[in-house]
Amino acid sequence: MDKIQLKALAKINLGLDVLRRREDGYHEVKMIMQTIGLHDDLEIRKTKTPGIQVKTNLYYLPTNENNLVYKAAKLLMDEFQIQDGVSIQLKKRIPVAAGMAGGSSDGAAVLWGINQMYGLGLSMQALMERGVRLGADVPYCIQRGTALAEGIGEKLSVLPPMPKCTILIAKPGISVSTKFVYENLHANDLKPEQHPDVDSMIEAMRQKDLGLLCSRMGNVLETVTIPAYPVINEIKRTMMDNGAIGSMMSGSGPTVFGIFDSPAAAKQAVKAVRAAKLAKQICLTTPYNVKR
Repeated sequence: MDKIQLKALAKINLGLDVLRRREDGYHEVKMIMQTIGLHDDLEIRKTKTPGIQVKTNLYYLPTNENNLVYKAAKLLMDEFQIQDGVSIQLKKRIPVAAGMAGGSSDGAAVLWGINQMYGLGLSMQALMERGVRLGADVPYCIQRGTALAEGIGEKLSVLPPMPKCTILIAKPGISVSTKFVYENLHANDLKPEQHPDVDSMIEAMRQKDLGLLCSRMGNVLETVTIPAYPVINEIKRTMMDNGAIGSMMSGSGPTVFGIFDSPAAAKQAVKAVRAAKLAKQICLTTPYNVKR
């Protein structure tokens, strides 16, 4: 196999709780992660020239060892002493630095692709164990689907799939630093009512009750981001006013998603968000559920 084409899928957080800040500075989390259909495209080719070449459609993305795509390829090529070179073409569609694990998903796709191209024989679990060296979200992006993430995000448990729905993604024209959000969270001082009830969300998924799931959604990081970036709340309100049965910020933001049980309502909400000029990137998608 001399080339392989891959889709790197985005994720949203249906629930995101931070339990505490540990003494080592990391935060213990309890999150429900959901893969969605929005994706980046990657093509990996073998080259006769040694080394790793990365090309992308976004001029501002690094194409060296500062890109997870490069790091993922290097990790496996070094371990298995692969002498060939590889050329990786990355077409970004997932909003960058937006709480949707775009970079992590790209890295996960490259691990999977190199494993396939060179017949390394690594299992999904073996890839996930290597992926955590690249970032806490990478193992999940290899596994995909609906999952409970605990610890610092690396402990994963498969959950029942998300019920069918339409998902509206809207990223405002701002960037939010994950470091800023976590530094200003003060996790150990949160009140009980500020923590989302992740366990009741899991029960709603077991019951396949989309309405109950949406009524329980919560992201504790909104306590930091919404006061700092009110546009996030404006997008949420616009989605809810136009038929969303739930709306929330994904990850540390600033992307907001809305969940709709009516595709027609979702299309109307797209028009409303566009008319209000609240977002730079807008798209409609659906949950991506893995058949297990």
